[in-house]
Amino acid sequence: MNFRHDILPLKDRLYRLALRIVQNHEDAEDMVQETLLKVWNQRERWESIDSIEAFCMTICRNLSLDHLRLMENRHESLDEIPVERPDHHANPFEDTVRRSQLEQVRRIIDSLPEKQRSCVQLRDIEGKSYKEIANIMDITEEQVKVNIFRARQTIRGKFNA
Repeated sequence: MNFRHDILPLKDRLYRLALRIVQNHEDAEDMVQETLLKVWNQRERWESIDSIEAFCMTICRNLSLDHLRLMENRHESLDEIPVERPDHHANPFEDTVRRSQLEQVRRIIDSLPEKQRSCVQLRDIEGKSYKEIANIMDITEEQVKVNIFRARQTIRGKFNA
């Protein structure tokens, strides 16, 4: 196992997961840094870990949740800063409509309960399997499916309202 080749390439995925939880760019970057440090400090265990990616995602999720709880306990609000992604449409009107729809879906996802938000992030954005999500979040696959189902229902309902 090599940090540079096996773990460092995960930083973008870790960032997206942390951002979904803490909803703040700087805090998400901090969570990724802390995750990478924790993983590095556990390097003697790497060979015994089945999935280094799941291990990293679990650490990142737990650190992000801990950070979120700490922030809530301090009664500080988290700034909502949308993540901009390049969009290549030829028609400016379609481009504007699509950006507006994506922003609406992003706001709906951000308003979901944490477990639903994390499940959707890991499944629909990161492409993880139900089993991987269950391992990362330390819940059953059935709970993962229920959280995703409820999240998608909420997203669909609020988007079409």
